[in-house]
Amino acid sequence: MERRAQREARRRRTLMLVSVLGVLVVVAVVVVVIIAGSDEKSTKAGGGPSRSTSAPVPSGSASCTWNKTKGAAARTVSRPPAVVSKKGTVTVAVTTNRGPMTFRLDRAKTPCTVANFVSLAGQKYYDGTSCHRLTSGSLSVLQCGDPLGTGAGGPGYQFKDELSGTEKYTRGVLAMANSGKNTNGSQFFIVYKASQLPPSYTVFGTVTTGLPVVDKVAAAGSVTAGDGKPKLPITLQKVTVTQ
Repeated sequence: MERRAQREARRRRTLMLVSVLGVLVVVAVVVVVIIAGSDEKSTKAGGGPSRSTSAPVPSGSASCTWNKTKGAAARTVSRPPAVVSKKGTVTVAVTTNRGPMTFRLDRAKTPCTVANFVSLAGQKYYDGTSCHRLTSGSLSVLQCGDPLGTGAGGPGYQFKDELSGTEKYTRGVLAMANSGKNTNGSQFFIVYKASQLPPSYTVFGTVTTGLPVVDKVAAAGSVTAGDGKPKLPITLQKVTVTQ
């Protein structure tokens, strides 16, 4: 009887130990699951370090970022590609109601700006738009590129300046208009007389033929003296990339 009692006591102790071990195993599993779930949530929420997924930019190319703006686009267009060429030049034929002009754009110095202009021209963004601003004096430019004709229109995105810090705004220069740092969109200006400006406006090309067209508009003056709509209206009827 005594031996039987001892065996029964040992059996109860064994069962109790197995039960305790089982509970400990279950607790350990629950803790591991909670920790794993917490780690996964942190990674998805950006709790861990981010990893770049952008591919290397090929030689002879440049990476561009097109940032969406809050306001609606003056005309709906697609954004240019994120990787663009920075080789060579681009020739653009511009037909206006005052006569033809030719632009030469410099990819090597301003690849993103040229890619933007080429993209907009290809989507006929500029076709049928007026040059809405003419200035004279120390700033002598004809500003174009806004389908609204008010100076407030853009393509629905902006991109960074491409500046060297040595920009000169001499006769025939094409430069981007902006409303501050890195706010380039679609508007640009043609310099018809050397102008005094800080190097804050991306110079992306030159007018190679047709400057007398701008001279004719400038000679007529602006509605508001010195800075306003041209008295002699000029419209970009067709803007075509030819090379």
